Amino acid sequence: MGLGVFIHRLDSIYEDSPAEQYQFPSQYLRRVEACVGDWIIYYEPRKVAETRGYFAIAKVHQVIADPSAPGMYLALIEPGSYLDFANPVPFNDPTGQPIERGVLNDEGRISGRAQSAVRPISPEDFSRIVGIGLEEKAPLLPRLDDEMPLPTLAEEQVPFTYDQQRDRATVTMSRILRDRIFRRVVLRAYDERCAITGLKLINGRGRAEVAAAHIRPVEASGPDIISNGIALSGTAHWMFDRGLISLADNLEILISRQTNDPQGIRSIINKSGLALAPQRTSDRPHPHFLRWHREHCFKQ
Repeated sequence: MGLGVFIHRLDSIYEDSPAEQYQFPSQYLRRVEACVGDWIIYYEPRKVAETRGYFAIAKVHQVIADPSAPGMYLALIEPGSYLDFANPVPFNDPTGQPIERGVLNDEGRISGRAQSAVRPISPEDFSRIVGIGLEEKAPLLPRLDDEMPLPTLAEEQVPFTYDQQRDRATVTMSRILRDRIFRRVVLRAYDERCAITGLKLINGRGRAEVAAAHIRPVEASGPDIISNGIALSGTAHWMFDRGLISLADNLEILISRQTNDPQGIRSIINKSGLALAPQRTSDRPHPHFLRWHREHCFKQ
């Protein structure tokens, strides 16, 4: 097993779905196979407009030949392991040096390995990048209907630790931590505004009165990827979970024929009839997850 960096870009020619699979040619087979059973970091190249840099983590479950593309392979991602970073990590640190020290050559200059679509990464570099990526700076405050405080990271097991004796990175991510990070990235993408009603309400304590909802729930193997999330106010969230509303692939808001107050619903949804969408195309609800919601939750 070994840690790795996988390059992914939105306009890739490959059939990638970061939370599910990573397609690659045979030249990278040995490098990807070395990552099976271990963790990788996704990286978006600097030449991509508004690059996210290092933006997520996932665990490689297995590698198979792509049945639909001769000469290509798929790295299958372990279900539930993918997690967007709370803070995308740039290639360079504030001093101008690469965060990933392993891309430097003996003269301290950036080497050709920085261009490799798949490359190994040292446990030290891995821990440094993930530590920055999951650090909750000025976290978005959650909506609390009671006064119970959320646990802090200090009260949990350390998310990422490097065990020098075993020469590998050990990754532990609690559901609480994953929920907090998922909420942060989803609400940031939607500017803390409900996608269905368009409302942006902040309570007296500075908390956004909106939730980060999974389109395909975690209980149904829905991943914690931003394209499986949508920002919803309480009423919209309740209707979405119960299948009274859903979304078409073009984000048209669909209203169930089984609702007892369709006019009331129409009065609170966006006048355009469309859900609000994040600016980044990659952050928008993916048709794959929307289709699942329509087929398994929506009451036609």
